[in-house]
Amino acid sequence: MTHYSVTTHPSQSVPEGSTPLAWRPGRPTATIQASLDFFRGWSPTRPAAELLLLGASAYCVDRITLRREFPDAWTRNLDLSLPVADPEVWPTQIADATLDFLTGDRWTIQPVQHQHDPRKFHADPDIAKRPDADLVCLFSGGLDSLCGAIDALERRPERRVCLVSHYEGGKTSTTQQYLYQRLREAYGDRVCWRRLFLRPAPPRGAQAVPLPRRRETTTRSRSLLFLSSALALASALGPDVPVILPENGYIALNVPLTRARAGSLSTRTTHPHYLSLFGQLASSVGATNPVINPYTFQTKGQMLTQSANPDLLRELAPHSLSCSHPEAARFRKRPQGNCGYCFPCLIRRAAMAAAGWDSSDGYAWDALIDPTLLDYRQGQSGADLRAVLLGTHPGRPDSDLIRNGPIPSEKRGEYLAVWRRGTQEIRAWLQTGAAGLTARLESESQ
Repeated sequence: MTHYSVTTHPSQSVPEGSTPLAWRPGRPTATIQASLDFFRGWSPTRPAAELLLLGASAYCVDRITLRREFPDAWTRNLDLSLPVADPEVWPTQIADATLDFLTGDRWTIQPVQHQHDPRKFHADPDIAKRPDADLVCLFSGGLDSLCGAIDALERRPERRVCLVSHYEGGKTSTTQQYLYQRLREAYGDRVCWRRLFLRPAPPRGAQAVPLPRRRETTTRSRSLLFLSSALALASALGPDVPVILPENGYIALNVPLTRARAGSLSTRTTHPHYLSLFGQLASSVGATNPVINPYTFQTKGQMLTQSANPDLLRELAPHSLSCSHPEAARFRKRPQGNCGYCFPCLIRRAAMAAAGWDSSDGYAWDALIDPTLLDYRQGQSGADLRAVLLGTHPGRPDSDLIRNGPIPSEKRGEYLAVWRRGTQEIRAWLQTGAAGLTARLESESQ
């Protein structure tokens, strides 16, 4: 088992053999590197701060612990000591279960007594900088989050919305900035934005124990960081301020396209079972703000066609970033942004087609007609497209719905319906626009 211990004060000791993770936002001594700008003018409740500390530290543990070094090259045994005000009331079993399901590992969260308040490092008494909002909305820069922000602002004209983002630089950061600026032009001071720069810190001389330079490329725990940071901000604005998680129901279920893709290739970042576990964890520690996904039973295409401001959404949609690896095209000397061949890009194009907005412009590859994607000699670029062709046929049994996790029995029919509609959305896009080898394989997969 790999052991890590979070410290919120320089005097805090850690067990021998445990790697310390220093929570010092804005300071060079930190090994959990976090920006102070995110915390301007507000401070979360203590329970929400502890939940954010869990999200931040779990994300860093996830990034610095390589899966390939474990026996099955995937499942890790991870032990994390977390300083809290009262270990006796901390729901360790729920925390373990939440992270186990989210990342596919075996976690052991150990709350330890420490009275130093983790909020001390980012306390900001200037209340003039406090966000003026009555709703918090996750804002990744993707198409779903753009749709969610527009709907939240349109459907209640009196509503003030604070967008919350996480970033580490690159194309995602510039996309978030551009879309926020455009939303600000459209809605003025009814919309504000806080974004959290957070990552495992690179080694620095000021750090007592620097972290290793290695980085794991799978980042499933980011969902916990993203939700806990939004919940922390909402807790500072009021106990009833909701957090909106805009994610279409089809991708949230993320039913494995093939048996080979179950597990490592089927993320659970917004799966209904994960959100249920997160809700239990948050309420158990005392972070009571509601977390809502208003698109649980809508496909991505339905999100677009039912938008409260379709003209603005259509104008901004091409500038959103839904890609799993937006930097990949740079190495092939193609425009960076949406690659066009990863699973999120394929779902995005199918949704745009359902709304009548689809175009190959803005994608590095056109999955409908590019024969190189399905050529095994060209590497793994076409893996998701091949899986989509195999895994979206209409004859899949209803039981496949639960292959990525449990589904609430009382809502199973609704989840099944959104999965079927999402599958049909993809097939319709392929059947209408595919050419060449893609069209032939699509026909053979019926």
